[in-house]
This record gives sequence, C-alpha cells and structure tokens, in this order.
Amino acid sequence: MLQQQMHREQKETWLQSTRMRLKGCLYPCIVPSEEGEVHGKVIMGLTDEELRNLDAVEGNEFERVTVGVVREDNSEKMPVKTYIWINKNDPDLDGEWDFEEWKRLHKKKFIDTFKEIMEWKKDPQGKGRDTFSHALREDQVNAQSS
Repeated sequence: MLQQQMHREQKETWLQSTRMRLKGCLYPCIVPSEEGEVHGKVIMGLTDEELRNLDAVEGNEFERVTVGVVREDNSEKMPVKTYIWINKNDPDLDGEWDFEEWKRLHKKKFIDTFKEIMEWKKDPQGKGRDTFSHALREDQVNAQSS
C-alpha cells in the first residue's frame, strides 16, 4: 500500500473534470467535463511499486493520464497523473459524488477490500486480476454480508 510518511500531499483543483458516482460501486470516478472542477489532494513522491499497486486497484476501467491542476496554496498550474474513467458515456454514471455519503456508507469496506487486493497482489496463488475486478462493487459487498 502507500507509505504516507514518505509522501507529500497538496490540495489541488483538477480543471475540466467532474467526480461522479458509479451505480453499484464503492468508489467514484473522474470524467472529463468542460465546466467541472474536482477538488482533492495530489500525493507526490510515489514509488514505481506504489504506482503499480494503484494501477492494480484501479483496473482496466480507468486510464492513468496527465491532467492540469491548480494548486490551492498559490494558484500555480501544474501537470499531474490521475485516473480517468475510460467510458465517459457509461450508463452507470449516477450524478456527482458526495464524500460525506461515501465515508458513511462505503469507506470501511473500500479500505478493507483495498487491503485484500494488496495481499492478493503479493501472492496471487494462480488467481488472475479478474478474480478481484469486481471486489469494490456494492453487489459483492451485499452478497458477502448476506
């Protein structure tokens, strides 16, 4: 996972983007949007291994791309890498994402599942990525808790 003590975080605003809910998923996505903005943090100093971990979790539904952001501390524009939802016309896009709602409903399961994926990555035991590709979906969470 990420070892935060070695990283530096900055508050940023992604330009021409919107963070959206995805029906049935425990996570949001960022999609291009001419008029939108996404407020968040940029984590700097990630190792290649940490980026591979993020790639494993994000899967093939996201693409790591360079986008422009504006630093909130000094309004300086800078390029950063982020994960963009590939299918911007996905019928499962379900309105703007709400962080407080996510914390209340999904944060714990999201973190637990992320940890499981990192453990699988260490020792896949013959399982492919597809085994875990839907681990962060609400329907899987509901099935496991039934």
